[in-house]
Amino acid sequence: MRWHLGDRELKASSVEVQEDPNGKTFTVSSRVEFRVTKDEDGAQVSCSVDHEALHGSHRATSERLQVHYKPTARIEPHPQYPREGEKLQLQCDGQGNPIPQEFLWEKEGLEAPLQLSSDSVLIFPFLNKSDSGTYVCTATSAMGSVVAKYNLDVSDASPVPSGSGTYHALIGGVVAVIVFLLLSLLIVLGHYLIRHKGTYLTHEAKGSDDAPDADTAIINAEGGQGGTDDKKEYFI
Repeated sequence: MRWHLGDRELKASSVEVQEDPNGKTFTVSSRVEFRVTKDEDGAQVSCSVDHEALHGSHRATSERLQVHYKPTARIEPHPQYPREGEKLQLQCDGQGNPIPQEFLWEKEGLEAPLQLSSDSVLIFPFLNKSDSGTYVCTATSAMGSVVAKYNLDVSDASPVPSGSGTYHALIGGVVAVIVFLLLSLLIVLGHYLIRHKGTYLTHEAKGSDDAPDADTAIINAEGGQGGTDDKKEYFI
């Protein structure tokens, strides 16, 4: 009879042989003793039997170990580098057998606990610099309790880089729109001035044709069509 813990062979501590009442068969019992740690939790222990009646084969049985041990814990932040204004989750990762079922959250410097429940996550919906400090998670199972600490340092919110491509593209677009509006305004204003200047010259020409002096030119311009008709009759 042979014993194995995983791939490692174990030495039996005792072997007992007992004859069965029929006087033809025997019952053989073997016992093994060894110390375990949490590293052996879930490992396979097997016992195999060799006998001449099996013709070179063997029979074996195995059992998976369930090793109970004190829990361990660590705190993981999500995101890794929290900034002001962001949402933060502190995960108290508790390991053990049995797994921790109770989590106590505290902040050093505060007397009242922050949270006591089966939920291992502490949530900050909107980070503030006042949230900076040392946070303590106590994870508890039937095998005992363990404490994990995390130092939270809330950084300033990230500024938008002044030299980024997006920033330059935005400024360029605004400048282009302003230039387009100015050019359009200049074109409309120039067209308006040209039309009014032509009208003024036309009226001045009508009043000044064949006028001996300035006063006569003004009278002719104010006379309109009538003045034109008089000059036509004069030439006839």
